[in-house]
Amino acid sequence: MDLQFNKRWNDLLSSLSERFGQPLDLNGVIFLIGVQELGLDVRDYKKDEKLELMHIAVCVLLTPYGYYKELGRDADGWPHFEKVMDLPPLSEKEQQRLMQEAVLDYFDR
Repeated sequence: MDLQFNKRWNDLLSSLSERFGQPLDLNGVIFLIGVQELGLDVRDYKKDEKLELMHIAVCVLLTPYGYYKELGRDADGWPHFEKVMDLPPLSEKEQQRLMQEAVLDYFDR
């Protein structure tokens, strides 16, 4: 099962890296999901904007798992979320795996 998971993950990274012309990792993919969800173009962003976009992506990715729910968008179009439940204690490796699974689920929708 891990071999299949790793293949799916590496195939997604390869596809996205090719599409955007640079190698991507998990953080890069999360950033792109944030950009997509906000409906912005890929451009240079300030550090605080990047963090906000990544936060949006994490909330979107974890919403189907029941950790967040979307409250709606503000007047500027930014989505707002409410934490529904805390994540269980996870090691760094377990956190990475959860986010990778959530990203794969996101692209499977």
